[in-house]
Amino acid sequence: MVFVATSKNGERIAYRDPKRRLWLLSVLAPSLPGLAALAYLSSGNSSWIAAPVAFYYGVLVVADHLIGVDPNNPPEAAVDDLAADPYYRALLFASLPVFWFSLIACAVAAAQPDTPLAAYIGLALMSGISSGTAITVGHEFGHKPNRLDQWGAKLANAVSGYGHFCIEHNRGHHVQVATPEDPASARLGESLWRFAVREIPSTLARGWAMERERLARKGLGFWHWRNDILQGYAITLSVAGALILAFGPVLIPFLLINSLVGWLHLTFANYVEHYGLKRERRPDGRYMPCEPHHSWNTNHIVTNLMLFHLQRHSDHHANPLRPYQALRSFDDLPTLPSGYPGCFLLAAIPPLWFRVMDPKVMAWAKGDFSKANVDPLRAEAYAAKWRTGA
Repeated sequence: MVFVATSKNGERIAYRDPKRRLWLLSVLAPSLPGLAALAYLSSGNSSWIAAPVAFYYGVLVVADHLIGVDPNNPPEAAVDDLAADPYYRALLFASLPVFWFSLIACAVAAAQPDTPLAAYIGLALMSGISSGTAITVGHEFGHKPNRLDQWGAKLANAVSGYGHFCIEHNRGHHVQVATPEDPASARLGESLWRFAVREIPSTLARGWAMERERLARKGLGFWHWRNDILQGYAITLSVAGALILAFGPVLIPFLLINSLVGWLHLTFANYVEHYGLKRERRPDGRYMPCEPHHSWNTNHIVTNLMLFHLQRHSDHHANPLRPYQALRSFDDLPTLPSGYPGCFLLAAIPPLWFRVMDPKVMAWAKGDFSKANVDPLRAEAYAAKWRTGA
């Protein structure tokens, strides 16, 4: 499809999205755990279970660095038409049954009486990876105001039981992003694991509090059926109940691991997306508006095609309503050293993450430690550590 538009200087522009069909990879990639589970069921060979993890955290990481980056943007004059094309939205809806397929196929395989414990755990882990990726689609849907997309977000987030995500993310994270007040923005010197302990319960509490306030303004109690969070949880519990009813309580640990891994994947993403970056305060004490340089960005093309452009996070936070296919790259953005899978592996080993990322944060802050987002309780100690190079 060719998008025809006129630039500000009157020039006729014809633009064809070179990645139009490649976005199908974002739809197909989450099917790998489900396909591996079916392969295990048909063959009895448990080695299939390791294949999706090897693909996500091995093949994709290598491919990102071999194939490289794509910094190209659609012409500004064509952005509105590109954003309005229903094809891209249809891909989001097409991905929903894929996520549920992987969860259910892995659950069925895990419930078999002859499934070894190691295979059971492996099925839960790879299911959780797919379920965590579903939040990417829930994230894209959740920024759209119409009711159908909002239900798409609920269905996506329900795969991992993260029904509070859209409330917390839109009304909390996007308001406080890149500030010490935001529990979903990682601080300089804060390890991934310490961040997870702070972020997961804090964002859960923030989401519940915000939904309680919204319902109270309507004169409704928190436990009302119009509670958006409870609607998402109801989807999760309905599917979980059906699976447990069909296959027995053997699936309870599986479902808990699936949700835990899914939640951790969101935590991994939140950690790398804003690590150490901070918005400056105005003279009146309020923070400056969020701009592209307040989010870490990466243009690694392979993983961007697997994640509906989630990694062009800088433009997303500056323009939250802009759909994934129209997100842009900019010059001089803070840039991650790899796509998200590679950065997740790096972040899982805090000393390596600090060694790579702390100099990047300080370069972004132009050497001014006060401009970085640092835990106030650890700022003095970490500043001394940075000065001495320890």
